[in-house]
Amino acid sequence: MDFRKLEEIQKAIREEKLDGWLFCNFRHRDKLSDEILSIQPGVSNSRLWVYAVPAAGPRSGILKLVSRVEEDILGGLPGEKVPYTGRAELLSGLKALGGKRWGVHSSATLTAISWLDAGTADLLKEAGLTLVSAAGLVQRFKGLLDGEGTASHERAAAHLYETVSLAWEKVRRAYDRKETVEEADIQTFFMSEFEKRKLITDHPPIIAAGANSGNPHYEVRNSAKFKNGDVIQFDIWAKEPDGINADISWIGFYGSEVPPGIEKRFNDLVSAREAGLAFIGGELAAKRRPSGAGVDGVVRERLISLGYENAIRHRTGHGIDTEVHGSGVNIDSVEFPDDRLLLDGSCFSLEPGIYFSEYGLRTEIDVYIQNGKPVVSGGKRQFKLLTCANE
Repeated sequence: MDFRKLEEIQKAIREEKLDGWLFCNFRHRDKLSDEILSIQPGVSNSRLWVYAVPAAGPRSGILKLVSRVEEDILGGLPGEKVPYTGRAELLSGLKALGGKRWGVHSSATLTAISWLDAGTADLLKEAGLTLVSAAGLVQRFKGLLDGEGTASHERAAAHLYETVSLAWEKVRRAYDRKETVEEADIQTFFMSEFEKRKLITDHPPIIAAGANSGNPHYEVRNSAKFKNGDVIQFDIWAKEPDGINADISWIGFYGSEVPPGIEKRFNDLVSAREAGLAFIGGELAAKRRPSGAGVDGVVRERLISLGYENAIRHRTGHGIDTEVHGSGVNIDSVEFPDDRLLLDGSCFSLEPGIYFSEYGLRTEIDVYIQNGKPVVSGGKRQFKLLTCANE
């Protein structure tokens, strides 16, 4: 670990007003600890190790508690190595950290960062440590974009919007020529475009037609053909290698004229998305930092007021960074309630959805906070359903 990375960790600790950040792992179960400390997955990890970084002070204040079986597992990291053989020595080493508040990878609500097992937590408490969720630390260290990250995210977003336009033109031409087109065709087209543009993704995009669009995490297996009158859902995400993801969803109608019922539901959904965006902007303008849970509550309340309570299946959004579902604030008050605040550098999706037996609708944009204001990635939002009419 270089000195700059250590300084960033200690800065996050101080900003969260904790005494330190406690990393530990056994059999590489905590991928966050491995990732942040650059512990390679191929290194033997058959015994518990603990790496304790205090809020401030010299490198000598860092404790590396390691088994004598694997003394070199933290060899590339600064700090004082304290080897142990059995549980008694392990407990003795941990007691040096007692009486302080340590951030650990545990959360009652944020499953994505909750890697600390209950048994190890009990051991730490027995040694006198006070354990606090490291959710805020993870957000500050990993979930906030800097200038380079924001630029990478914007480039990815620009590519996604371009590919959506190209993909829908392919759909529209097929409709006009009465040619067969199906989900797998469009999914393959997107993947081909990603390859041309040197973008990578952890999963092919969701292309869902008709009733399949009513499944938020639909998988294209038995590829369905597009039929006249189908709602078509595009949900796509990608990034530059080593870059920041962009993640958007657009909705089309396989026909020339959208039925009034579908159009009303779409417009209602857009109004909920816009209510969330307006709430963020209003709170920030008033010098208040909204929480992810607070934003989700506004969007959810809007949908419920319009009669869609039974059509909501998921949260409004998620943090975005090098992972499409990142370490920053989730826009969520129900599934994984997230009370963390939207700080400058926060990047997240706003993607309310409503789902029915015949079809589903999900509109997704990405937003990041810059200089105390919300910025919509790519500057684009869908306000009108795509159709196959010649325009």
